[in-house]
Amino acid sequence: MSAYNLAILAAGTFFLVALITGVWKYLEIVASPEAKAHPYVDIAHRSALMYSFAAILLSVFVQISELPATLEFWAALMPLVFFGLAIASYIAQGWIQRTDNQLRDAHGSVGVFMWALIVAEIGGFSVLFYGVIIAIF
Repeated sequence: MSAYNLAILAAGTFFLVALITGVWKYLEIVASPEAKAHPYVDIAHRSALMYSFAAILLSVFVQISELPATLEFWAALMPLVFFGLAIASYIAQGWIQRTDNQLRDAHGSVGVFMWALIVAEIGGFSVLFYGVIIAIF
């Protein structure tokens, strides 16, 4: 699979999740006396929507980049995996409704996950951005 195809499939998946979590959010709003969904249901909906467009951005950068295809694949895969994991964690928090801030009571593994996410997302995008810069200049 090419990095472009991977990013497009991720964009479609994230967008579909955004649409489904939007329905979930609506149902919670209608059922709530305060007309509000649980914070993580809202976050899951918005993050899936934003990450769907971020995946499209990655697909465009892959198309422009002139780096080796294998490097582009891994550079795109890393942020896409962590986008998906973040959405999944928000869905889980919305489902169990135990907290309104998963980092407040976080344990050591959450910190490790967050640093891995930071490195993967910034690192992967930086590689693709570098490929775009090389292609343009």
